[in-house]
Amino acid sequence: MIPKDPAMLLSFVNLKLRDYYGSLEALCEDLDVDGEEIAGKLAAIDYHYDKEKNRFV
Repeated sequence: MIPKDPAMLLSFVNLKLRDYYGSLEALCEDLDVDGEEIAGKLAAIDYHYDKEKNRFV
């Protein structure tokens, strides 16, 4: 289960991307979550996925 709070979600997703997954797509597939939903929640707090850095910035 992923956090619902956007700030906690940001921390959770960036940690997983840094330590375990090479892309947002791989994370979403493995955890069976919707990448667009994650991106939307994080965009609401002005964070966007950077493919080169493999993290939300």
